[in-house]
Amino acid sequence: MWSETVDRAHKEELVTNLAGDLSGSATIVVAEYSGLSVAEMEGLRRQMRQAGGTIRIAKNRLARLALQQTEVADISELLSGPVLLAYSPDPVAAAKVAATFAKSNDKLVIVGGAMGATELDVTGVRALAELPSLDELRAQLIGLISRPATNVAAVLQAPGTQLARVLTAYSETGAAA
Repeated sequence: MWSETVDRAHKEELVTNLAGDLSGSATIVVAEYSGLSVAEMEGLRRQMRQAGGTIRIAKNRLARLALQQTEVADISELLSGPVLLAYSPDPVAAAKVAATFAKSNDKLVIVGGAMGATELDVTGVRALAELPSLDELRAQLIGLISRPATNVAAVLQAPGTQLARVLTAYSETGAAA
Protein backbone atom coordinates (compact mmCIF):
# COMPACT_ATOMS: atom_id res chain seq x y z
CA MET A 1 0.00 0.00 0.00
CA TRP A 2 2.76 2.46 0.94
CA SER A 3 4.81 1.73 -2.21
CA GLU A 4 1.71 2.23 -4.35
CA THR A 5 1.29 5.72 -2.87
CA VAL A 6 4.94 6.55 -3.48
CA ASP A 7 4.72 5.32 -7.07
CA ARG A 8 1.59 7.36 -7.67
CA ALA A 9 3.22 10.50 -6.22
CA HIS A 10 6.34 9.87 -8.28
CA LYS A 11 4.28 9.44 -11.45
CA GLU A 12 2.33 12.63 -10.75
CA GLU A 13 5.62 14.47 -10.32
CA LEU A 14 6.92 13.02 -13.61
CA VAL A 15 3.76 14.10 -15.44
CA THR A 16 3.93 17.61 -13.95
CA ASN A 17 7.62 18.00 -14.84
CA LEU A 18 7.08 16.70 -18.38
CA ALA A 19 4.06 18.97 -18.87
CA GLY A 20 6.14 21.96 -17.76
CA ASP A 21 8.95 21.05 -20.12
CA LEU A 22 6.59 20.52 -23.06
CA SER A 23 4.76 23.80 -22.36
CA GLY A 24 8.04 25.72 -22.54
CA SER A 25 9.09 24.19 -25.83
CA ALA A 26 8.39 25.57 -29.29
CA THR A 27 8.64 22.23 -31.07
CA ILE A 28 8.11 18.61 -30.09
CA VAL A 29 9.26 15.72 -32.26
CA VAL A 30 7.97 12.19 -31.70
CA ALA A 31 10.20 9.38 -32.98
CA GLU A 32 10.39 5.61 -32.66
CA TYR A 33 13.75 4.49 -31.31
CA SER A 34 13.51 0.72 -31.18
CA GLY A 35 16.83 -0.93 -31.97
CA LEU A 36 19.03 2.01 -30.96
CA SER A 37 21.98 1.00 -28.82
CA VAL A 38 22.77 2.80 -25.58
CA ALA A 39 25.79 4.46 -27.22
CA GLU A 40 23.67 5.68 -30.15
CA MET A 41 21.00 7.02 -27.79
CA GLU A 42 23.65 8.83 -25.74
CA GLY A 43 25.06 10.32 -28.94
CA LEU A 44 21.60 11.56 -29.90
CA ARG A 45 21.06 13.02 -26.42
CA ARG A 46 24.45 14.77 -26.59
CA GLN A 47 23.68 16.30 -29.99
CA MET A 48 20.29 17.45 -28.75
CA ARG A 49 21.80 19.04 -25.62
CA GLN A 50 24.37 20.88 -27.75
CA ALA A 51 21.52 22.28 -29.86
CA GLY A 52 19.67 23.39 -26.73
CA GLY A 53 17.05 20.64 -26.77
CA THR A 54 16.10 17.67 -24.64
CA ILE A 55 15.13 14.06 -25.25
CA ARG A 56 12.74 12.33 -22.88
CA ILE A 57 11.50 8.78 -22.86
CA ALA A 58 8.40 8.29 -20.75
CA LYS A 59 5.61 5.79 -20.60
CA ASN A 60 3.12 6.67 -23.29
CA ARG A 61 0.26 6.89 -20.81
CA LEU A 62 2.19 9.39 -18.69
CA ALA A 63 3.21 11.38 -21.77
CA ARG A 64 -0.45 11.56 -22.85
CA LEU A 65 -1.41 12.90 -19.41
CA ALA A 66 1.37 15.49 -19.64
CA LEU A 67 0.23 16.59 -23.11
CA GLN A 68 -3.32 17.09 -21.80
CA GLN A 69 -1.96 19.65 -19.32
CA THR A 70 -0.40 21.77 -22.09
CA GLU A 71 -1.62 23.92 -24.96
CA VAL A 72 0.42 21.81 -27.40
CA ALA A 73 -1.46 20.15 -30.25
CA ASP A 74 -2.96 16.80 -29.35
CA ILE A 75 -0.37 14.38 -30.68
CA SER A 76 -1.27 11.57 -28.31
CA GLU A 77 -2.19 9.27 -31.22
CA LEU A 78 1.51 9.29 -32.17
CA LEU A 79 2.44 7.82 -28.80
CA SER A 80 2.35 4.09 -29.40
CA GLY A 81 5.21 1.67 -28.97
CA PRO A 82 8.69 2.73 -27.92
CA VAL A 83 8.79 6.45 -28.74
CA LEU A 84 10.84 9.36 -27.52
CA LEU A 85 9.97 13.02 -27.26
CA ALA A 86 12.54 15.52 -28.50
CA TYR A 87 11.78 19.15 -27.71
CA SER A 88 13.46 22.52 -27.58
CA PRO A 89 12.64 26.19 -27.06
CA ASP A 90 14.17 26.90 -30.50
CA PRO A 91 11.49 26.07 -33.09
CA VAL A 92 13.98 24.34 -35.39
CA ALA A 93 16.63 22.71 -33.16
CA ALA A 94 14.79 19.55 -32.09
CA ALA A 95 13.55 18.82 -35.61
CA LYS A 96 16.96 19.51 -37.13
CA VAL A 97 18.88 17.22 -34.75
CA ALA A 98 16.28 14.42 -34.99
CA ALA A 99 16.14 14.57 -38.80
CA THR A 100 19.92 14.67 -39.14
CA PHE A 101 20.31 11.72 -36.78
CA ALA A 102 17.55 9.78 -38.56
CA LYS A 103 19.34 10.24 -41.91
CA SER A 104 22.47 8.56 -40.59
CA ASN A 105 20.71 5.96 -38.42
CA ASP A 106 17.67 4.13 -39.81
CA LYS A 107 16.69 2.84 -36.35
CA LEU A 108 15.35 6.28 -35.42
CA VAL A 109 12.09 6.87 -37.29
CA ILE A 110 10.36 10.23 -37.01
CA VAL A 111 6.62 9.73 -36.55
CA GLY A 112 5.45 13.34 -36.30
CA GLY A 113 5.34 16.18 -33.84
CA ALA A 114 3.90 19.52 -32.92
CA MET A 115 4.85 23.15 -33.22
CA GLY A 116 2.74 24.98 -30.69
CA ALA A 117 -0.90 24.23 -31.41
CA THR A 118 -0.10 22.90 -34.89
CA GLU A 119 0.27 19.17 -35.37
CA LEU A 120 3.06 18.14 -37.73
CA ASP A 121 3.33 15.00 -39.81
CA VAL A 122 6.66 13.48 -40.88
CA THR A 123 7.03 15.79 -43.88
CA GLY A 124 6.22 18.79 -41.69
CA VAL A 125 8.97 17.85 -39.24
CA ARG A 126 11.45 17.34 -42.08
CA ALA A 127 10.49 20.68 -43.65
CA LEU A 128 10.98 22.36 -40.28
CA ALA A 129 14.41 20.71 -40.00
CA GLU A 130 15.51 22.32 -43.26
CA LEU A 131 14.85 25.84 -42.00
CA PRO A 132 17.75 27.81 -40.53
CA SER A 133 17.98 27.78 -36.74
CA LEU A 134 17.26 30.83 -34.61
CA ASP A 135 20.99 31.55 -34.22
CA GLU A 136 21.55 31.25 -37.98
CA LEU A 137 18.66 33.65 -38.63
CA ARG A 138 20.12 36.13 -36.15
CA ALA A 139 23.50 35.95 -37.87
CA GLN A 140 21.88 36.51 -41.27
CA LEU A 141 19.92 39.47 -39.93
CA ILE A 142 23.03 41.06 -38.42
CA GLY A 143 24.81 40.54 -41.74
CA LEU A 144 22.00 42.24 -43.62
CA ILE A 145 21.94 45.16 -41.20
CA SER A 146 25.71 45.67 -41.15
CA ARG A 147 26.24 45.33 -44.91
CA PRO A 148 24.77 48.76 -45.85
CA ALA A 149 26.84 50.43 -43.13
CA THR A 150 29.98 48.82 -44.56
CA ASN A 151 29.06 50.01 -48.05
CA VAL A 152 28.44 53.57 -46.82
CA ALA A 153 31.80 53.61 -45.03
CA ALA A 154 33.55 52.40 -48.19
CA VAL A 155 31.87 55.11 -50.31
CA LEU A 156 32.74 57.85 -47.82
CA GLN A 157 36.31 56.64 -47.56
CA ALA A 158 36.85 56.43 -51.34
CA PRO A 159 37.05 60.22 -52.08
CA GLY A 160 39.63 60.67 -49.33
CA THR A 161 41.72 57.85 -50.74
CA GLN A 162 41.46 59.27 -54.25
CA LEU A 163 42.43 62.75 -53.03
CA ALA A 164 45.47 61.32 -51.25
CA ARG A 165 46.55 59.54 -54.46
CA VAL A 166 46.17 62.73 -56.50
CA LEU A 167 48.20 64.75 -53.98
CA THR A 168 50.88 62.06 -53.90
CA ALA A 169 51.06 62.03 -57.70
CA TYR A 170 51.38 65.85 -57.84
CA SER A 171 54.07 65.88 -55.19
CA GLU A 172 56.02 63.20 -57.03
CA THR A 173 55.74 65.03 -60.36
CA GLY A 174 56.67 68.35 -58.68
CA ALA A 175 59.73 66.74 -57.05
CA ALA A 176 60.77 65.16 -60.35
CA ALA A 177 60.57 68.49 -62.21
